[in-house]
Amino acid sequence: MANASGKLTINLAPQAEFERVRASRMPEAQRLTLLADMARLNALSAVKKAGSGHLGSSFSSLDIVVHLYFKEMNVIEVGVDSPDRDIYFSSKGHDCPGYYAVLEMAGILYPGAILGLRRLGGLDGHPDVHIPGVEANSGSLGMGISKGRGMALAKRMQRHGGRVFVMTGDGELQEGQIWESLQVTAQQAVDSIYVLVDHNNIQSDKPVAEIVDLGAIEQKFQVFGWHVERCDGHDHAALAAAFRAMEAVVGKPKVLIADTVKGKGVSFMEGPQALADGGGLYRFHSGAPDDEKYIAAMEELRASINGALASAGLEPVGLVAAERRECGRARLKDAAEKVVTAYGEALVDVGERRKDVVVLDADLSADCGLRPFENTFPERFVECGIAEQDMVSAAGGLALQGMLPVVNSFGVFLASRANEQIYNNATEHTKIVYVCHYAGLIPAGPGKSHQSLRDISLVGALPNMVVVEPCNAHETAALLDWCVDEAADSCMMRLVISPSPRTIELPADYVLTLGKGTALREGGDAVVFGYGPVLLNEAITASELLADKGFGLKVIDMPWLNRINAAWLEEVTCGFQTMFVLDDHTVFGGLGDALLSSVNDSDAMRGRRIVKFGVEGYPACGTPPEALKAHGLDGASVASRIAGTS
Repeated sequence: MANASGKLTINLAPQAEFERVRASRMPEAQRLTLLADMARLNALSAVKKAGSGHLGSSFSSLDIVVHLYFKEMNVIEVGVDSPDRDIYFSSKGHDCPGYYAVLEMAGILYPGAILGLRRLGGLDGHPDVHIPGVEANSGSLGMGISKGRGMALAKRMQRHGGRVFVMTGDGELQEGQIWESLQVTAQQAVDSIYVLVDHNNIQSDKPVAEIVDLGAIEQKFQVFGWHVERCDGHDHAALAAAFRAMEAVVGKPKVLIADTVKGKGVSFMEGPQALADGGGLYRFHSGAPDDEKYIAAMEELRASINGALASAGLEPVGLVAAERRECGRARLKDAAEKVVTAYGEALVDVGERRKDVVVLDADLSADCGLRPFENTFPERFVECGIAEQDMVSAAGGLALQGMLPVVNSFGVFLASRANEQIYNNATEHTKIVYVCHYAGLIPAGPGKSHQSLRDISLVGALPNMVVVEPCNAHETAALLDWCVDEAADSCMMRLVISPSPRTIELPADYVLTLGKGTALREGGDAVVFGYGPVLLNEAITASELLADKGFGLKVIDMPWLNRINAAWLEEVTCGFQTMFVLDDHTVFGGLGDALLSSVNDSDAMRGRRIVKFGVEGYPACGTPPEALKAHGLDGASVASRIAGTS
C-alpha cells in the first residue's frame, strides 16, 4: 500500500472494473453484493483522500443503494433527466461518500469524480443538487420524507411515472418533522413513496437505544397508516422480496425497515465489534481513518472482492492509484488549540460551582466537548437526541423552574431549526445559554447544510439576547463565566469546531468587559475588527503581510457581536475614517451591522465608513484555504482588499 517513496498509496476501483462485474454472469445477488463492496472500497479511499467524511453510515446503507440503482429503479435506463424516472435521495445525507461511489459506478458521475469529495468545485460533503444525479439537498435531518412527498405529489399532478425512494437514518427518526410527515403522507394516500430506514442501531457514536430508544418501530409506522416491510438490508434476495411486496400495496405509503450493520464490510468498523473496541463508543461515524486503519480496511475489502470474483471464475480486481495531492489544509502545530475543548473543561468548572446549571445535548456530546460534563455530572446532563426544537423547549421549562440550562448543538441547526422555540423562551424573560457549535464558514467540507452563517442575525435580533464568540481558550472560559454568572439575560455563544491555525494571543492585561474588544496588533493606516480564531488568524496574517509593505493594520478582537460600547469604539478607532470588519457570517446581520448601527448612533462617529467583509452568496464547500479564498477572506485576499480600499 506504499509507493516507491514510502508514501501511502490510495487505491480505487476504476470504471472498467465496475463494468466487468456488471457484465458478468454471476448470480444477481452475488453481483450486487460485490458491487456494494467495490463502492465501499472507493468511498473509503475518497474519505481518506478528503481527510474527512462519514464511513460508518455509508457502509451500512450501500447494499440498499446498489440494489436500487442496479436492480429496482429505472433511472439508469431512462436517464436522470426523464420526468418518468424513479427518484432516490438520502435524507440523512452524510452517507454521500457511498452514494457518490454508486453514482460513479452507474456512469452518472464521470470516472474519478469521487476524488473531488469535499473539494472546491467537486463533490460536497453532503448532497447538493448541482451534482449530476443528486435529487435534493440534504444533511439537515428530518426533511426528507416531506420533500419526497412533494416530489411524489408533483409526479401525480403532472401525470409522470416513477416512484420516490427516501433513505433515512434510524437516529434521524428522532426529529419531529419525521412524524409530521408520516401523518400527512398517509392522510394524502401518497403510495408512490418508499421510505427506507437504515436501521444500523448506532447514532453518531452511541447506540440509538441509549440516546432515544425507537421502541416498537414497525408498530409506530403502522399506527401512522403506513405499510411496513422489514428485512436484512445486506441480503439482496430479501430486499427484492420486500420491494415486490411493497409494490403490490395500493393507497398507502410504504416503509422498509432495513436491518443493517454500521461499518458493514470492514470487521473493525462494524457496529458490535467497533462498540466493543471503543469502550461503548463508535469511532468511525465521521473523520478519515489513519494510515494503518486505511490499509487494514482496504486489504479486507480487497480480499472480500477478490474472493467473490474468484468464486465466479473471474480475475482479481485491478485497482489504480489515485493521485494524492495535498489537502490544502492549514498546517497545525501539534498542540493546536481547540476552543471547544476549552469550553468542555470550563463547563465542568461551572458545574462544580453552580448546582443549578444543567447541560442539554442533541446527540453531539463528543463534537461539542460535553463528555467531561456528561461523565462528571450525569444527573445534570440531559441527552435529547436529534430533536432541537424539543430540546430548546425543554430548556425553557427547566428555566421556568429555576434551573440555568446550557443548550448545545451545531449552530446551523440550533439557531434556525429551533428559532421559534428560542424566541418563545426569550419572551418569558428567563435565562438560558445557547451554545452554537460548528459556527461560521470553516470547516467547509461538509457543505452548506452544516455551515452556520445566519445565526447571529437570527438570534441577535432578540432584544434580550447577547451574542458572543471567543478567539481562544482563555476568552472561551471568560465568556462562559460571564454568560453564566454576570449576564442578566439569555446569551448565545458561538464556537468553531476546528483547531485554530494559530493560538490567538491576547494582551497580558486583557480583561473581558461587556461591549469592549482589545487590540491584537497596532497600526496607523487602517483598522480591522474580527472575532473567533478563524478570521482573527486571517486578519493577523493580513496585518503581517501588509507590514512587510510598510502598511500598518490595526487588528481588534471583538467578541461581543451585538453589544458595542460606543465610547470605547470612538476611542479605539480615533484617527480612522474607514473601519473594516471580518464577519464569519453572512454580510447581513453580523458584527459589521452592529458596528454600523453604533457609528450611526454616535454624533462623534457619524459619517465614518464601515466596510464589511463576510460570506456573500451561499458558502463554498472545500478545504479551509479553498473556502476562505473563494470568499475573499483568507489573509492574502484581506490584505489586498484593505490596501485597495484604504
